[in-house]
Amino acid sequence: MSFSELPPPPEVEPGQDLPELRTRPPGPQSRTWLLRLSRTAAPMGPAPGFDPLRGIHSEARPWTIVYATAKGCNVLDVDGNRYVDLAAGFGAQLLGHAHPRIQKVIELQAPRLLQALGDLHPADATIALMERLAKLHPAASARVILGLTGADAVTAALKTAMLCTGRPGVLAFEGAYHGLGYGPLRACGLRPGYREPFSPQLGTPARFLPYPASADAAEQALERARFELARGDIGALLFEPILGRGGVVVPPEGFLAEVCAMARTAGALVVADEIWTALGRAGSWLASHEHGPDLVCLGKGLGGGLPISACIGSDRVMSAWRRDPEVVHTSTFSGAPLSAATAIATLDVLKRDDLVARSARVGAAFREQLARRFVGRKPVRDVRGSGLMIGIDSSEPGSASRWCRRLLERGYITTTGGGDRDVLVLTPPLDISERLLTAFCDAFDECL
Repeated sequence: MSFSELPPPPEVEPGQDLPELRTRPPGPQSRTWLLRLSRTAAPMGPAPGFDPLRGIHSEARPWTIVYATAKGCNVLDVDGNRYVDLAAGFGAQLLGHAHPRIQKVIELQAPRLLQALGDLHPADATIALMERLAKLHPAASARVILGLTGADAVTAALKTAMLCTGRPGVLAFEGAYHGLGYGPLRACGLRPGYREPFSPQLGTPARFLPYPASADAAEQALERARFELARGDIGALLFEPILGRGGVVVPPEGFLAEVCAMARTAGALVVADEIWTALGRAGSWLASHEHGPDLVCLGKGLGGGLPISACIGSDRVMSAWRRDPEVVHTSTFSGAPLSAATAIATLDVLKRDDLVARSARVGAAFREQLARRFVGRKPVRDVRGSGLMIGIDSSEPGSASRWCRRLLERGYITTTGGGDRDVLVLTPPLDISERLLTAFCDAFDECL
């Protein structure tokens, strides 16, 4: 399938322009802002000062830009450079930046009510959102716990599993990323440095399975899962339907169905971390729907750019919260009415503009174009993904970081994945024009 065979995209507001660079990024204004950042932000990541990609020393991050404004699929930095955003807030901007429907809802809701009183005196918008979210779950009757971040949703799911099964153990996957709060951090398999410095505070550690990319690897992972589940202390199997930050790895057909069935037989709950994959990102409302997860975690794009997340579970599983003595999971801003209103608007636009199905169609055509043009050209070895969640895999560690730099200089914002930052990750807004995707292919060709 090619882009020419696809139906036209839905009508969108301006924000589908090609890149236009006034200065090589990062420009002087970005560098000034980044120097200010370096004096106030806590120092995280590698030791500051040396950028191996450019061979220079700098107090600021040497190839970072500073956003000033954004519209649709375009971002403008403080130097006036215009970029095509193929990262979309780590996949969170499903509708692009400043979508007119989201902006209108903010305009209407903000003067009406910004904050209610949580679960004591909730807002009407919060209740309406929970009703909508419950219908996404495979179970006929489902209940919802709202939060602010994806990590909140995973924390709620792990707590629910403990209450429901009485087992503290968590079976997770190598390369997985579920957030950095202390609940999900114990199940973070992406990089040891994220988890190991805090291990004395994390309690019972999760146990990890390899996330398979082939049939042979799937058999090995299933054998390991049988061993771990047989020990009888696993209360939750936590998985991403597609491994996101671990490199956009799509598991072999049948693997997730089998490992989920094994978990249920062993008395563990099945928890699908759909924070990245859901709501059309991977081409379906829920990428895990066919596996019938007990709990589904949503976040990222749910709020249309505002922070909100959800843990959705069957009525049977969620009833574990009804206990004596009282046990709750909430926070001051969970389900705040402004974010709840934009979340409802996001769900409405996804349905009205058929963006979930469009993501599947456009993503398949884009992956086909990328594979045809680049797979086999050193160092590109694979193009994979689902919907508009795409990874370009390199055979050389660090290649994706170099690609990010070169693409930024051509006006395209991208991110990296994989343990060696060897996968270029593309997660554009779901309404992106095919013209911008074709132009990206030309820019990537120059990078190679």
